[in-house]
Amino acid sequence: MRIILTRIILASLLAFLAACSDQSESPSQPGLWKAGLQLNWVPEPEFGGYYAARDAAAFQAEGLEIDIRPGGPGVPGLQMVAANQVEFGITSADSLLVARARGADLVAIFALYQTFPEGIMVHAERGLKSIAEVFNGGTLAMEPGTPYYRMLERRYGLKQVRAVPYSNNLGPFLHDPSFAQQCFITAEPIAARRAGATPQVFPISEIGYNPYSGVIFTRRQLLAEHPERVAAFIRAVRGGWQAYLADPEPTNQAMHRLNPTMDPATFTEAAALQKPLILGDSSPARPLGTMELERWRTLAEQLRDLGLIERVEPEQAFVNPE
Repeated sequence: MRIILTRIILASLLAFLAACSDQSESPSQPGLWKAGLQLNWVPEPEFGGYYAARDAAAFQAEGLEIDIRPGGPGVPGLQMVAANQVEFGITSADSLLVARARGADLVAIFALYQTFPEGIMVHAERGLKSIAEVFNGGTLAMEPGTPYYRMLERRYGLKQVRAVPYSNNLGPFLHDPSFAQQCFITAEPIAARRAGATPQVFPISEIGYNPYSGVIFTRRQLLAEHPERVAAFIRAVRGGWQAYLADPEPTNQAMHRLNPTMDPATFTEAAALQKPLILGDSSPARPLGTMELERWRTLAEQLRDLGLIERVEPEQAFVNPE
């Protein structure tokens, strides 16, 4: 989880070694299109659908052989895909737009989280009623420079709160009742409860900043050259996520073997917490992972207002593969 740095590094190493072991036991099958999916974190429920697709042979059924590569701190997924070192990556919509503004011709093809999964975590005992009240006092730990940090700073100011960098360490929150911090909604709050705290979470989406997250992206050139393979990949991904959302436990067990630092109970709780963030208003007419132009336009305008991009054409930033 995104909690304690030493555990994060250990999880990344263990996941990498386990993934290598899995690959050695599963030789390539002739006739399949081989491609890699670079995750932006270690195996956790936020990637459950991809492992479910792998374990159910959904990729093979579409004529694909997908190498799922665990990520971790500092893994430059955007740069790796842009440099053609791997075919697919996972990021957030705001990061993708910033990368495009800097010249990377990357395209989003699937958006897992329909609701932005980041939030501000506080101690429930403070009795706060909104994100605005978080900025009335105490300490707030956030990663400087992120778009939502800039938006919060502009909207509420930092004069009454002590702002400190976020350190991936839950200790300060547990020991200071006036401490607040950014969080991944399905991660740090679970750990805080397990440690005896009573966290309360204010989703960032409540302030109107709601970029797609868990976004799969690729190079435009690859999409142009292999549209049928990209569409097949997304069909398998969507099927994997439908299976995982219906019954996450078999895949959770497989991911736990890759990431033993997360206990089975946490896998189960995180999978349940993320489900409404993923489903959104999905329906047969609007399949899982589908994106809308208006959401991308709104995000582009927000990033422009924050001074993070100058000019981006949102309609060029994504496609919903047929």
